[in-house]
Amino acid sequence: MNSPAVALAQVAAGLRDLLSGDALAGLSDAERAEALAGLGEISRLAEAGIVETVATADAEFGHRFGCRGMNGMLRRVVLVDASAAARVIRAAEAVQRETSLVSGERMPARWPALREALLDGAVGLAGLLAAVCPLEQARDRITVEQRMWADANLAAFARGDVLPDADHDHDHDGDGDGDGDGGRAPRASAEDLKQFAATLAIMLDPDGAEPADQRAQARRSITIGRLRDGVHPIRGNLTPEVAAQWQLIEDAYNNPKVGGAPDTGVHFTLVDDDPYSDDAFNSDPRKRIDPRTPAQKRHDALAAALGIAARHSEMPTLGGAAPTLVVHVDAADLAAGTGWATLPGSDTAVPLHVATHTACTGAIQRVLFDQGRIVGITTTDRIFTVHQRRAIVARDQECLIPGCHVPATWCEIHHVIEHARGGPTHTDNGVPLCWWHHRSLGQSGWEIRMNAGLPQIRGPAWWDAEQKWRTPRLSTLHARRRRDGVLRI
Repeated sequence: MNSPAVALAQVAAGLRDLLSGDALAGLSDAERAEALAGLGEISRLAEAGIVETVATADAEFGHRFGCRGMNGMLRRVVLVDASAAARVIRAAEAVQRETSLVSGERMPARWPALREALLDGAVGLAGLLAAVCPLEQARDRITVEQRMWADANLAAFARGDVLPDADHDHDHDGDGDGDGDGGRAPRASAEDLKQFAATLAIMLDPDGAEPADQRAQARRSITIGRLRDGVHPIRGNLTPEVAAQWQLIEDAYNNPKVGGAPDTGVHFTLVDDDPYSDDAFNSDPRKRIDPRTPAQKRHDALAAALGIAARHSEMPTLGGAAPTLVVHVDAADLAAGTGWATLPGSDTAVPLHVATHTACTGAIQRVLFDQGRIVGITTTDRIFTVHQRRAIVARDQECLIPGCHVPATWCEIHHVIEHARGGPTHTDNGVPLCWWHHRSLGQSGWEIRMNAGLPQIRGPAWWDAEQKWRTPRLSTLHARRRRDGVLRI
């Protein structure tokens, strides 16, 4: 019989032969799927071999080879990083068989059925850990019998076998064998095993959520780091309900059409042409009007939510007023459109357009200094009223930039003619823009104007080679009501 080293060398040689040349490149789809399934089984068996080798080694194994421990040994021999080595060690602890001090015989593993599933390739390293970790968290609150019951069910689920649940063995199909469909299901993925194990943990440890929640409450945190390369890193831990609430807010902001079939978006018509005839307007072959990454969209959703929260009537006051972002800018720089602005509490200056964006939806307060002494204060109110916002929201429905479907209720109201240049705070001078389009309007190439109280858009050349002013028209029931002279608010 070949030694393990010789057998493994033969397997490695066979794999090298398979990978040499272009043997895999010429496979059909069916052959490629079969190859992936076979390689997956080999991968799981290789992981099982590594785990079992570690599980059968003693505590001094790594030390005898000049390593600090098993983790260092795995990093140097198997060529994995520290986290991957730690996962192997955790798996080995779950399936190792201790030696009895009395008889000298090897004892059963803590998870014997899952160990067998691992060794025959039915489950890999990720699947094993996904199966045992939820239940190991409750190891002090479940009995040995309950653990063995969960082990048998998890191993059967991993293989796709009928679950050996004797207490719930009902004859679902009426054939008297009590095995439901009597067949074999597909093998479970690591994600499937994780969900099933979590369900079993809840069944066996119904009170376990309480201490887990207490630990989670103790670990909740949000930390904003120091400014680096123009941004502040943010890190922390959210409790499940806070994360779920934020996910809903993010979906509402970035996916406003999730409630039904995909909306056809925004249609545009040529100015002074038939206002209800469609026109091909986008010359960009990518049709990528919004270039933001998902992570950038999540940032902008947070920015919008913070702005809405600050304006909400239930928000606690700060210094007797709503928590208000204050931007400091020199009056001469604001008038000239050049220079820098500063934010209290920030470590660096920000571009002037940040001040312009902030002022567009707020108020300008001019403070006059004379050798450090305040000699005058004036305030210019430029905030659209609640009634004006409702009217603008009803008129435009969503962010005015084409292809951006952020609902107008989430948007900021932009002064088309800047307030500083004499633009009134009036519905004929206000349009809804999402936080990102509002902040980037000056650099994005999009232009907005009002024509007899109706907003019009002129896009950048990559979007519209003709560079014509176009009137946005929503392809919804609201547009038809507007056309017929009826607008319900």
